Amino acid sequence: MNYIVLDLEWNQSNTGREAECSQIPFEIIDFGAIKVNEDGKMIGEFNQLVKPQIYNQMHHITSKIIHLHMQDLQRGKVFSEVMNEFLDFCGEDYIFCTWGTLDLFELQRNMRFYGMEPLSNGPLKYLDLQKLYSLAFEDGKIKRNLEHAVDELNIPKDIPFHRAFSDAYYTAKVLAMLPKEVFDRYSFDTFMLPQTKSEEIHVSFPDYIKYISREFGSKQEAMADKEVASTKCYLCKKPMKKKVRWFSPNGGKHYYSIAECPVHGFLKYKIRVKKTDTESVYIVKTTKFVDEETAVSYHEKRQQVQENKKKKKSQNKEASN
Repeated sequence: MNYIVLDLEWNQSNTGREAECSQIPFEIIDFGAIKVNEDGKMIGEFNQLVKPQIYNQMHHITSKIIHLHMQDLQRGKVFSEVMNEFLDFCGEDYIFCTWGTLDLFELQRNMRFYGMEPLSNGPLKYLDLQKLYSLAFEDGKIKRNLEHAVDELNIPKDIPFHRAFSDAYYTAKVLAMLPKEVFDRYSFDTFMLPQTKSEEIHVSFPDYIKYISREFGSKQEAMADKEVASTKCYLCKKPMKKKVRWFSPNGGKHYYSIAECPVHGFLKYKIRVKKTDTESVYIVKTTKFVDEETAVSYHEKRQQVQENKKKKKSQNKEASN
C-alpha cells in the first residue's frame, strides 16, 4: 500500500467584491501530492494549478499567504480535469494522508459541485499526520503547524512553504520520520456519512473506541437513539448503569456521561453533535476508561451545570414578574 500525501490551497469570496457560492465556499486552486511507499520513500509527485470557475478575484489574505495571483491560475486546468489526473496518479492501493482535517472534506465538496462521485460512499479512512505527529512527539492533544514539526525534526527547508506541492513535500518528510505504531490511529473524513444503521462506524483503538452515526433529523432525535445514548463497557460488551447521567456543559454541542463496569472500572462517554450541510445532525461518540478521580470530577461538573440552570430559571422567572 502507498501513502498519498495531499495538500490543497483554495480561494474564497473576496468579501464585499464577490458573493459567496454556498455550494462551494472554498474553491480549490492548487493541488500538491507526494506518493510515498511503505518504506517512507517518495516514489511520485503531483503538482497542478486549477483554473478558477467560481471566484474571479483572489482573496487578499490567500494571495499574501500562497503568493499566487489570478494570472498565474489562468495557466491551470479546470477542476474536473485536474481531479481525474490526480486519481490516476493515486493508483489502486493507497490511503490519503493530510496535515489536519480540512483537505479531504473540501476536496469532496468541490467534487460534488462539479458532479463528480465522492471518494467514498461513507466515512473515508485517512491519516491525519498533524494528529499522529502530536501522538508521537507531543501529548497527543496539542496541534502544531507543519513548519514547527519540520523544525523540531531537523528537516532541511530547501523549498518555500505555503504552496500545495511544497507543503505536501514537507508533510511527506514528516511522515517518513513517524514511528509506525502511530499509524494505527487513523481518522475518518465525514463528508459522506453512514447511510444506514448497519453502515455506522464502530472502531477500536488501544485506549478508546469511536462511533460515527448515520444522520438524524435533529439533536433530540439523535439523543433518543439507543446506540447514541448507550453506556456499555466495550471490553465485556455489557450495558453499564450510569454514575453520571448525560449532561452538556456548553449548550448542547458536547455531552458527557460516566458509567462503572464492576470488572473494568469507570468509563467516560463523550458525544459531539455535528451539523451537516443540510442542517441535519450526526454523532461522534468516544468511550474511554478513566480513574475514579476523573469520574468524581464529572459528577461535580454535572452538579454545577444543574445549579446554573436552576439559577438561570429563577432569574428569568423574577424578570418576568
